[in-house]
Amino acid sequence: MPSVHSSPFHQMENPALVSLLQHTTNREKRSKSRGSGGGGGGIFRMFKLLPMLTSGCKMVALLGRPRKQLLTDHATTGTLFGYRRGRVSLAIQEDPHRLPIFVIELPMSSTAFQKEMASDIVRLSLESETKTHKKKVLEEYVWGVYCNGRKYGYSIRRKHMTDDELHVMQSLRGVSMGAGVLPALSEKESTVDGELTYMRARFDRVVGSKDSEAFHMINPEGAADGQELSIFFVRIH
Repeated sequence: MPSVHSSPFHQMENPALVSLLQHTTNREKRSKSRGSGGGGGGIFRMFKLLPMLTSGCKMVALLGRPRKQLLTDHATTGTLFGYRRGRVSLAIQEDPHRLPIFVIELPMSSTAFQKEMASDIVRLSLESETKTHKKKVLEEYVWGVYCNGRKYGYSIRRKHMTDDELHVMQSLRGVSMGAGVLPALSEKESTVDGELTYMRARFDRVVGSKDSEAFHMINPEGAADGQELSIFFVRIH
């Protein structure tokens, strides 16, 4: 498999990426201008409280029942989830009630990802080295994965979701944002891999060009100093 030539945090001559990063920089400046608190709050910090949220499983099950759509805007929904002793997965949905338009298991453990989240700014970058323009960016299959500039390896986008992924999407279809623990499909999985944790948020989708898109997390109202999380999809030639 070919290697990724450069991380987007170093190859700044890529016009598509420069446009997306500029958008992120402007967002960060606006965020910093709202306050000078030391530690970012926001929904991402809830990951640190996961051991205390196990009692919320029944609530998640109730929220998972068919109900009115909670989102009234056109924000995209992003969900990061996985077993504590397994890998973290990413799912992107145009609507929490619809099947995801993009699902991938990232080449990094849930533990490694939580360590990356210790910083106030998290940039997850997925790079495709495809030679064709016939597909949209999110339709590519093979991705090199970086988090905060560090290369973690390669992943392949799912053509079909696994039972666990379908279980998460079904359980959270009535949830617009939040973090917690979901009941595993089986007691065996929970015993072997640990708890099934998730974080769901709304994202502002920015199309830089036909070869680049970015998703910027929208912090809950009132979280002036919330964490900055951006997910970049870049097709490199």
